[in-house]
Amino acid sequence: MRSGSSAAAGEWTTSPAAILRGGCSMRRRAGDPCSLQSRDHHSTWASTAAIERAGVTAETPDPADGRIVREADGFPAGTFHEGAGDLFEHVRPDTSAELAYQGLLRAQEELIALGITGWQDAMVGAAVAGIADPLAAYERALDEGTLEVHVVGAQWWVRDGGIEQVERMLARRAEIARRHPDRRLDLGTTKIMVDGVAENQTAAMLDPYRDEAGHDTCNHGLSFIAPADLRCYVTALDAAGQQVHMHALGDRAVREALDALQEARDVNGSTDGRHHLAHIQVVAEQDVPRFAALGAIANIQALWATHEDQLDELTLPFLQDGQDARQYPFGDLARAGARFAAGSDWPVSTADPIAAIHVAVNRAYPGSGRGPLGGVHQRLDLETALAAYTSGSAYVNRREDDTGSVREGCLANLVVIDPNPFSVPASEIHRSRVTSTWIEGRLVYGAVPATTLKESR
Repeated sequence: MRSGSSAAAGEWTTSPAAILRGGCSMRRRAGDPCSLQSRDHHSTWASTAAIERAGVTAETPDPADGRIVREADGFPAGTFHEGAGDLFEHVRPDTSAELAYQGLLRAQEELIALGITGWQDAMVGAAVAGIADPLAAYERALDEGTLEVHVVGAQWWVRDGGIEQVERMLARRAEIARRHPDRRLDLGTTKIMVDGVAENQTAAMLDPYRDEAGHDTCNHGLSFIAPADLRCYVTALDAAGQQVHMHALGDRAVREALDALQEARDVNGSTDGRHHLAHIQVVAEQDVPRFAALGAIANIQALWATHEDQLDELTLPFLQDGQDARQYPFGDLARAGARFAAGSDWPVSTADPIAAIHVAVNRAYPGSGRGPLGGVHQRLDLETALAAYTSGSAYVNRREDDTGSVREGCLANLVVIDPNPFSVPASEIHRSRVTSTWIEGRLVYGAVPATTLKESR
């Protein structure tokens, strides 16, 4: 999770940690069915009426990729982690095609204002966690000429599906390429969720989580896909020329993802897969050099690499001693020669690249009174951080031939920022703002500065 928890007035009178751990009950017999999702979609809270509507009982087993928090008699307490939230899929209201389309246009407007001219959408090809498949909305926008940006759609790997998904994804990729040959939309990526998140203790860890008293538990988090199966799937996707985008947050998940890339290389040889591991919150020291060795791209969400209440209250107290030094080890990865790309995981947290770059350079949010997370040696220099959000992301999306750099032959996707972040102290990078965004030489956000108009006359 990457945002504070919230609830309807009067429902919960306990801490966010207790809500996440299942320490509060929504058991009640009156009222309309109600289910709420955490902002990162890794947890769901449901009222008794919703639980009964979905047919979930004390006898309902935990799914392989999730957990139901239960009361003493086994009845669900109202908190459902990861795949357990899918137990409500058949009773959730559908998202209309029109709402999905208007949502895409509104999202595009907001992202362009932040200087974003292209992105990788990590949830395409399947309805996931109550979110409608956006593919039809993208195609409509292409047909109607309203898609301003270029998009790489990461086709969602169904965790309990099998190897047959590879063939379906390749067919879908080919069909989109046939219908939209201008590369405005590409489906050459597959998104695989390897584990969950640390806040609800589903991130896959090498060492066990601790309880509130600091004692070791039996919980090491969840590997959503058995490591042997993951190696098989990644090897097949790599052989088929399909990029793999893996959510790997805990150190065990990172190792399992790297092991899968190692097997793919052993079987297929070196390919131009440009496979990437996203989030990489905790990375074991011995696995850091494997990124460069395997060509695994570190897909970072730099905004999160700071001490803040959510990390300090919901995560660090439940990890082993010393794990605070292994949080988001960007500096270690840079020194080991890893290639970076960068994103936001929006709408989990702001998509503003400048806000994230500020944290990457400072390892602290603006005005923070806390020290740099992991130590000053985990900071990135401004040039490296800025490159991760420009040329690095262009590379991971296979668009370095025409985006990500200012040079002859590129599409003139340009962003004007003021003040120049290189001209201000590191502690003030966050003051920089996007004043205009240009796509293929067209002004799509902001205004042309008067000085530019004067010079063009």
